[in-house]
Order: sequence, then structure tokens, then C-alpha cells
Amino acid sequence: MDNIWLNGALLPAAAARIDPADRGLLLGDGLFETMAAQNGTIPDLPRHYARLTNGAALLRIPLPLSLPALETATRALLATNALQNAALRLTLTRGPAPRGLLPPESPTPTILITTAPLPPGGPLRLITSTIRRDETSPLSALKTLNYLPGILARIQAAEAGADDALLLNTQGFIAETSAANLFVRLGGTWLTPPVADGALPGIRRAKLLEAGRVREARLTPEQLFQAEAIFAGNALSLRPVTAIDSRGIPQTNPAELS
Repeated sequence: MDNIWLNGALLPAAAARIDPADRGLLLGDGLFETMAAQNGTIPDLPRHYARLTNGAALLRIPLPLSLPALETATRALLATNALQNAALRLTLTRGPAPRGLLPPESPTPTILITTAPLPPGGPLRLITSTIRRDETSPLSALKTLNYLPGILARIQAAEAGADDALLLNTQGFIAETSAANLFVRLGGTWLTPPVADGALPGIRRAKLLEAGRVREARLTPEQLFQAEAIFAGNALSLRPVTAIDSRGIPQTNPAELS
């Protein structure tokens, strides 16, 4: 990592400092957005900003950064790191505060933006995790810093020799993978689990729904093995699922969804 953007300033990553009392570090009190840059800009930045704004409002974290200011920050960070195509992560925390769960009345949020190479593509082998997605929690629709369920699920996948884990909700319906939405073709129609079943409202997912390329539908694990094709997608990539619990999944051209 070269330079980062931290609270309004570009600086070398090695020189960055997060307050030891920051609630994001101590309590996971914050949100993040992962974004894809193309040719030096982020085409879906307004969508990411809207989702960040909604999440911050729910958590009651002030967002001291406008959309134009965020666009300026991301362009400057990409330029200083000489990047055209990259993954960016924006991390928003409630900032430093005294010890205790109750947040301060007037917090000073921390905003950090970093860059990284875009992840490799390629097929995915999934396992069904024993970790459940709690669709009843309002946090299931947010990209919070409390990511331990996804981490545990990904550890299970790695221990089983798979690439990622499939998460079911508390009722046993499909939610998503540890880091991506699912898109399943059944009977010639592309389907994706609803947010009410624990699916994160992903950016790629929203665009496909708006374009009429997919529709929401409750899905069972058994239906996945009847699928004509399955993809896992997020803002950074769209990858075919080739196996679930060592059972093969048919393949199709990703152009159907891209």
C-alpha cells in the first residue's frame, strides 16, 4: 500500500495513525464500502455514497463528507498512487470516545480510504457454512465493521479446501456468500435472494434488479442443485460458482449478467 486518505489528508500509509480510543478499533463501531475504480474514476460512487449515508443514519454516525468531496478524495488518492483500475475501501468509524458502549453525543468520525489491486476472477467452489445470517437484525443490510460471522465462514471454507462459504439465514433459506450476492438461474430466469432473507443490498445486485436482468426470490439450498448456473457477485467481480459442497454446478456465459 502506498498512500492513503485519512480524515481529509493524503499521506503515506506508514505515517497514518488511528487513535487507540477509536470505537471502530475497539468495538467495530462503523461501516465500510468497497468500490471499483475504472480508468481513474468510480462509476458507481453515487450508489456507494447513498448506501453509506443510509447506514450511517441508521447507526447515528455523522458523515462529514459530501459526495463531491468523496469524489475529489478518491480521484486524488488514485492519482497519487498512479492507479487507474483498483479496489478502494472507505472505512467510517464513530471515532475516538471514552470507554463504554454508549456513544458520545457529538462524535468525531474517522474516515479512511485505501487502495488495493482488484481481486483475481475465476470460478468459485463453495461450502455451506454452519454460520447463520441473522436476517432479523437491521445490521444484516449494512456493511458494518463487525464482520466476524463472515470471517468464521471463510475460515470454514478454507479448512474444507473451498474458495468461499454459502450463508443460510436462521430459517434455512439462502442469504449470500461471505462477501458476495448470489445470482441463480432457474427455469431460464435469474434469481437473487431478497434482502429480507439476509442478502446485503449490493451495488451490482441493485443494478441488475433495476435493469430487469434478475428478480428477487426466496431460495432453498436444494434449489441451488437444480440451477442451470450460479454466479457470486459484488462491486469488484462477478464469478461463476462451479461447485457447492463438492457437487458440480453447470456453467454459462457471464455475459448474461454482466
